[in-house]
Amino acid sequence: MGSRIAIVGMACRFPDAATPDELWDNVLAGRRSFRRIPSQRIRLEDYYNADRASADHIYITEAALLRDWEFDRVRFKVAGSTYRNADLTHWLALETAAAALADAGLPEGRGAPGGSTGVVVGNSLTGEGIRAAQMRLRWPYVRRVVADALKDDVAADRLATLLAELEHSYKAPFPVPDGDSLAGGLSNTIAGRICNHFDFNGGGYVVDGACASSLLSVITACNALLSGDMDLAVAGGVDISVDATELIGFSRAGALAIEEMRVYDQRSAGFWPGEGCGMVVLMREEDAVARGHRVHGFIDGWGLSSDGAGGITRPETDGQRLALDRAYHRAGFGPDEVAYFEGHGTGTAVGDAAELETLIEARRAAGTAAPPAVVGSIKANIGHTKAAAGVAGLIKAVKAVATGVLPPTTGCERPHPLLDEGADALRVLRKGEPWPDGAPPRAGVSAMGFGGINTHMVVEAPRAGRRTRVDNRTRSVLNSPQDAELFVLDADSPAALAERAAALVPVAEAAARSELPDLAAHLAGRLTRRPWRAAVVADAP
Repeated sequence: MGSRIAIVGMACRFPDAATPDELWDNVLAGRRSFRRIPSQRIRLEDYYNADRASADHIYITEAALLRDWEFDRVRFKVAGSTYRNADLTHWLALETAAAALADAGLPEGRGAPGGSTGVVVGNSLTGEGIRAAQMRLRWPYVRRVVADALKDDVAADRLATLLAELEHSYKAPFPVPDGDSLAGGLSNTIAGRICNHFDFNGGGYVVDGACASSLLSVITACNALLSGDMDLAVAGGVDISVDATELIGFSRAGALAIEEMRVYDQRSAGFWPGEGCGMVVLMREEDAVARGHRVHGFIDGWGLSSDGAGGITRPETDGQRLALDRAYHRAGFGPDEVAYFEGHGTGTAVGDAAELETLIEARRAAGTAAPPAVVGSIKANIGHTKAAAGVAGLIKAVKAVATGVLPPTTGCERPHPLLDEGADALRVLRKGEPWPDGAPPRAGVSAMGFGGINTHMVVEAPRAGRRTRVDNRTRSVLNSPQDAELFVLDADSPAALAERAAALVPVAEAAARSELPDLAAHLAGRLTRRPWRAAVVADAP
């Protein structure tokens, strides 16, 4: 056991959430940010095929995507060519890190111990932008293929003209490579961008633990703080990778959900992808107290393990249990003293079963009569954000212990059979509820990744001995879980009614599930007691 780590700053940008407070509101209301993937991101006409066995295709149509985000390069003094030749993950991470530092009372890094402030970012494969930009460099191969296909049917001079025109149109969407291109396409320079902007000298690097990357980055930063290598750390993860490269890979692995993303459910069959970024600012507890920082929560312990010979992509209970045991040994208490677990929760049949079995066994092994803990996963709200998933769960868990609210288990309609068998250890919530009396305000957070890596972290409220009262606003949000909505229309004639209904089609196709309550309220507000009416009850666009 050693010093606890204080979380003094938090920031995020996830689907439908530009701040941790917005993310928390969405969790409490059970809002789900999935929408039909727009053609600007991936053309479903080119890649969608309902046949799961079809190569080079995907079998899903929905994802949780960022919307209306634009990097302010003027604010961050980034030249246009530099901006265009770097993947968007660089800029999203920089902006989110700046917001986290401001939340910590260190705007633009002012007041931070620059010489000993480090940055650790979780990321895999950089992002989809650089993969698209690299297509420009594949032109010689495309030219050879096209020229070979047309050489017997098109005269040489005409073929040369066609290839010149094709080259222009082929390369037009992609930036012209320059001196920034190499650094802009590497994941390991994401952290360097942040260090460069704020003039931090404590070290900046990226860790890649696949879908455990961001929680691994926080663990790495905690260790650096305890060793004295850093006095302040910015840690988190970023992922913008909803493109064919990853989606086809997950499709071939059978990891994507066909009809619905369910978590810890009897019918769990995969996940839907998400994207975003989350960052936290960390200090040793004694330093945070001495400097008078507001503390969002404390990190009591953390554990790291690998599945060993268990497998590369298949989760193993033994490996997960090892990470939990190490985390609670460091924390100095057992998993029976944790009232909420923010699970990895990919929604795959194998993954959900392995995780639930591990948590149930770990709590039973403690040998106490503690009431069952609640389990849930942020992925049911914002999809699987992969390299940013762990930090999203961490932010959610910190908000839970700080506000004294057990969040609902979104995405679980028919609890997994293991939850019935292990009802003495774990439970799920249809609606959030106040933290149980007498239970320490502590939560566990898990993240796992390809390669067999397991991470677990234990967080605690900043005022552990003081009961937090659930405010009226939070109670109101808890009492409005998103499920089905009533959509109403009226008109002066059947033809006019049909026209109004038809006008809703493009709106529904573009809407996220989280936007359905707003659409229903908008339509209800337009009713004028016309004689022809129609109503639809729906829970998805």
